[in-house]
Amino acid sequence: MIISNLNALAAEVDAEVQPLYRQVEIRARENHARVLAAFHQARVSDFHLKGSTGYGYGDRGREALEAVYARAFYAEAALVRSQIVTGTHAIALCLFGILRPGDELLAVQGAPYDTLEEMIGIRGCAPGSLKELGVTYRQVDLLPDGQLDWPGIGRAINQNTRMVLLQRSRGYSRRPSMTLEEMGRVIHWLKKRKPDLVVFVDNCYGEFVETMEPAAVGADLAAGSLIKNPGGGLAPSGGYVVGRQPYVEMAAARLTAPGLGSEVGPSPDYQRLLFQGLYLAPHVVAEALKGAIFAARFFQRLGFNVSPAPEEERTDIIQAIELGSRERVLAFCRGLQRASPVDAHVRPEPVDMPGYEDPVIMAAGTFVQGSSIELSADAPMREPYTVYMQGGLSREYVQLAVLAAAREIMAVD
Repeated sequence: MIISNLNALAAEVDAEVQPLYRQVEIRARENHARVLAAFHQARVSDFHLKGSTGYGYGDRGREALEAVYARAFYAEAALVRSQIVTGTHAIALCLFGILRPGDELLAVQGAPYDTLEEMIGIRGCAPGSLKELGVTYRQVDLLPDGQLDWPGIGRAINQNTRMVLLQRSRGYSRRPSMTLEEMGRVIHWLKKRKPDLVVFVDNCYGEFVETMEPAAVGADLAAGSLIKNPGGGLAPSGGYVVGRQPYVEMAAARLTAPGLGSEVGPSPDYQRLLFQGLYLAPHVVAEALKGAIFAARFFQRLGFNVSPAPEEERTDIIQAIELGSRERVLAFCRGLQRASPVDAHVRPEPVDMPGYEDPVIMAAGTFVQGSSIELSADAPMREPYTVYMQGGLSREYVQLAVLAAAREIMAVD
């Protein structure tokens, strides 16, 4: 890299991608209108913003929040709880809530995200995995060009196939993220072959990126985390499940207990932040997308491979940057950490983490621990040494962090 004036390059890139920012803003306006309509339909009032205690019986705030989520996500019902601690936890509620011994889970995009592998039982020996409970797993890998293997999927579906897992984002892989248009085609094709299939979507990182959500294209169930897109950077914790009423209730029974389901569970004292975060989410996601577009073009100009490219259609907030060496990955993450408002003095190091196959380095100086919508970057320490950046409460914040990361990389080259 021979570019010496990174600030000048940043100014050039920011001007260059302005038309792409405008496209993001148009979608954000439509998403914001839908969320606002959901608030109005639920007649959200000041008293809904308070928490509750004990069992949470008759919690009107919880009921209103879940009604807003259901409408905003085109779903029949929603389960939105602070007691759901991660996106993986929300996904587990769906898988363990629906699948029974003898059922088969089918993944049609190759291996799922790393943290799901032990839960399913395809790696490690975690107690209580789906495999241990008698649920089988089948996987159809993508074709070499990254496209779905339609004949292979058709051959894989059998009488025991109960659920198909779709993953909206790329995870730690080089495969393309799945757009909602493509998802709709997949779901229609699957249902035509086996109408009783339950199609479940891991929706993490995808909320409010497009102007639809998985339920609008036929998904039966979707789940995600409130400290990602839908929390708008304000939600301190939580997760959600949305979809068809019977399946949402089955997930709720897994969260609490059969017979209790969604009827119990007190709202936290920070209930207001869950409402307010959702209201702001379309705007915050738009800012994160602008930051990702900027980062893609900036590192493209520096000579690195990026995915998606700046002008490519996006269906999640993740920006992959192939850095090519361990040292550059470390430098990128340390630069981003130094540009963070919290823990800027901390030096990220790769460590073994629960649920991940390789050591992982994570940079996230966030106000809410692990809140990837604020701005974070992480990478498994394996070839081709790709870093995955996501989030950004403001475009300007992302630009500052990207500049800091680039300076660190140039210092080690």
